[in-house]
Amino acid sequence: MHVIDSHTGGEPTRVILDGGPDLGSGPLAERARRLATDHRDAYRAIILEPRGQPAMVCALLVPPVDPDCVTGVIYFDAEAVLGMCGHGTIGLAATLFHLGRIGTGPQRIETPVGIVTVDVQDANTVTVTNIESRRIASDIPVEVEGFGTITGDLAYGGNWFFIVDPAPVPVTSGNIRQLTDVTIALREALKAAGIRGDDGGAIDHVIFHGPSDRPGIHSRNFVLCPDNAYDRSPCGTGSSARLACLAARGQLAEDTEIVQESVIGSSYRLSYRIASNGGVFPKITGQAHVMAESRLIFDPKDPFRGGIFL
Repeated sequence: MHVIDSHTGGEPTRVILDGGPDLGSGPLAERARRLATDHRDAYRAIILEPRGQPAMVCALLVPPVDPDCVTGVIYFDAEAVLGMCGHGTIGLAATLFHLGRIGTGPQRIETPVGIVTVDVQDANTVTVTNIESRRIASDIPVEVEGFGTITGDLAYGGNWFFIVDPAPVPVTSGNIRQLTDVTIALREALKAAGIRGDDGGAIDHVIFHGPSDRPGIHSRNFVLCPDNAYDRSPCGTGSSARLACLAARGQLAEDTEIVQESVIGSSYRLSYRIASNGGVFPKITGQAHVMAESRLIFDPKDPFRGGIFL
């Protein structure tokens, strides 16, 4: 399997160029469903230790339905096939540029949740215009065992998020273990309470926001992903959902740029345009760096060929 690894703000992306499972043809949403249901062991073998790592997201390249798109892509982490991935799209664009498959300027990429646009500024800097993102509920109180009531907004940015601001735990790198424990407990409480997206989707990401100690930063976030790893980047789809919440609250004007910081200090530049259906079209600018190009080997004699399951 031919892969290229990059990172976007510290969050790794593994682009699968060839050797992935055959998902057939048809809409990308249907092919993503096949990957999730028929090839779970195969995709987890690519991303789990010892071959992968907990924070990694993989980008499986597939033929697009729309001929105007440079590629189709299906994203997944160790726990779930994702609708979209912002950091992964930045990493994918940087990888395609590295390979000479695209140049600078705008390109269209097809995902299971719709077509996104990337504007490649140089070998590392990419702006993603995401699908329409929206807030569907605000100030939802959730009782979390051991932590009391936590209140947040429910929003969509290509994946479903529960966004808490201010966070009940200071968003600092020294609190990553505690932040992880609280956000996992909150996600379980959301599930137990039957709180889901308006399309029935599970709320599988949780974001805590807090202030940054650096000038010019709008806020610092901690993002819990479906596999219980935290996002080292500020999270592209999470930032999209955050922009939808800020717009709905009247706290950020259209085309006003802010800087969003992650818990490890990496950053995105964010802004939005108003969409006709009541949501926003987010713009996310970040940097990705290609780290390695390799071929993965799946030796039948390897006892951990399928990854480490604990």
